[in-house]
Amino acid sequence: MTFNPLEQRGIPLDRQVRSWRELDVAPIDPDHCDPYTRCRIITMNGIEVEAILFSHQMARNTVDPEIKRQLAQVRYVEAQQQKAVNWLLPGVSSVLETTIAYEQVAVDLTAWVARMEPDPYLKQAYQFGVLEDFDHLYRYANLYEMIEHRKAETIVDGLTEVMPGRPTRFHHRDPVDNVRDPYAKNETNPLSKLHALTIMSAEQQTMNFYMNTGPTYMEPIARQLYQEIGLVEEEHVTHYESLVDPGETWWERLVNHEYNECYLYHSFMEQESDPKVKAVWELHLNMELEHLHAACDLMRRHDGREPAEVLAPELPNVLTFEPNKAYVRDLLATQIDLTTLGAGYVREAHERFEAMQARLHGGEEPPSDRVMADHREMFGREYRLETEGEHPDPALREK
Repeated sequence: MTFNPLEQRGIPLDRQVRSWRELDVAPIDPDHCDPYTRCRIITMNGIEVEAILFSHQMARNTVDPEIKRQLAQVRYVEAQQQKAVNWLLPGVSSVLETTIAYEQVAVDLTAWVARMEPDPYLKQAYQFGVLEDFDHLYRYANLYEMIEHRKAETIVDGLTEVMPGRPTRFHHRDPVDNVRDPYAKNETNPLSKLHALTIMSAEQQTMNFYMNTGPTYMEPIARQLYQEIGLVEEEHVTHYESLVDPGETWWERLVNHEYNECYLYHSFMEQESDPKVKAVWELHLNMELEHLHAACDLMRRHDGREPAEVLAPELPNVLTFEPNKAYVRDLLATQIDLTTLGAGYVREAHERFEAMQARLHGGEEPPSDRVMADHREMFGREYRLETEGEHPDPALREK
């Protein structure tokens, strides 16, 4: 059944502020929850954080006090939504357990978007990024077994494979080669705009998470690995945010943000297996419908255009968390040796790439390599999740 959020009404804005009791959500049980429930929570936290940060930036770039007040009203509700969503995560989970869940999000969310993306250039951007997040998951799995003596399998539950991707040492590129060409706002498929905003927001939240949690560890190798992968996440945010057309007006971006929130809450409500979490998705969808209408009113008044000119006439098929093992393995077999050059991709290590590698690594092993050496010293092997078949890249098969 089609769903057009422009034709639906939700909870009136003046009834959306919740009391402390209403915000006191019960967290999920990490030992018994669907791993993709946790992935949906992490995703929507990133989406809400982006909504809040975008609203603050928009407020800082307008001189109209009435617009500032209207943004502040919606933003406060968004902040409550972010707290309710993020507080669904259980306090008993360690930072590393949550980190592995973050990387499971990055792999399966980005892989699904790559599969569904209609624009070949944007599809390639997502395919390129997912092989790096795939390797991050593998490095953290080794660290997790070293520090907490548990397997990442207990978190990803076999839905996402844990094995090497494009080696993290090769993710460090000259910053100018992280900037992609943007889509053309008046020509691109509206779905492409939602994809770009979703992946950018998720990667931004991962970057923020690592920036803040990395130094909380005492173990030197953990601190160093979070520092290295945190820098790669900065590269990823640059990679994905540059896909968005900078010619979009503030009002276009505002309605795209609100429409995307409707899309994702609707998607997750449709597939959620946990009744308590599903109720949160449904509640927030009904809030976001009114946020979208408020944004549309602002666009009509201040941009002089109908939001329907830039938004999809109905929500796309639901964004789905599901295994992407065969898809990722195919990418490993065909694209693992790619790097970037300018706004494109090449297979050869070029001068800027090699200069960045030499300057950053300085002839030493980066933390992402040292964690493997430390793991081999401790266990006599690297972490491997038992899966059917061999790694698609012969150079990375277990010896």
